[in-house]
Amino acid sequence: MEQLKQRILTEGRVKSGNVLKVDSFLNHQMDIHLFDEMGKAFKERYKEDEITKIVTIEASGIGIACIVARHFNVPVVFAKKSESRNLDGDLYTSPIYSFTHQKEYMVRVSKKFLSAEDKVLVIDDFLANGCALLGLIDIVKKSGATLEGAGIVIEKGFQHGGQQIRDMGVRLESLAIIDSMTDDSLTFRD
Repeated sequence: MEQLKQRILTEGRVKSGNVLKVDSFLNHQMDIHLFDEMGKAFKERYKEDEITKIVTIEASGIGIACIVARHFNVPVVFAKKSESRNLDGDLYTSPIYSFTHQKEYMVRVSKKFLSAEDKVLVIDDFLANGCALLGLIDIVKKSGATLEGAGIVIEKGFQHGGQQIRDMGVRLESLAIIDSMTDDSLTFRD
């Protein structure tokens, strides 16, 4: 998606440890017009699939997942990273390791919001090592729902997560795949 790539090039900042800061438009301040274009792009890529739920993880995935869900006219279910008195009843759980926060979380989804009748599109903002996506895929499998695919805004193609997910047979669509990243340059896969 060319508009997204240009925003990454003009506003993205590379920090040590392979961290790409895109907080001016994606995961702190959100450019809703860009989000809407990304939602259209995911809808186009999955237009043949009968999606009934969008699944994501808190917190940065929620914004884009909501816009994507609007294009599919379906609800969003997000995996919570912390226990809450609002979570009652039976839960699907899966451990995930956060590259950003350098810690493991147990993510949770209420069983009443995800079932074997659902056809799920998983949406997230970043894919690097694949830990969050693997945890969400695990929850979808535990629910018995059909995983139609995964949509990622920015994939770090030079890390192993994307290939690992594709090797599992999951249809993975990324709007921008970064092949290399240094302090002063980024290259994208076509």
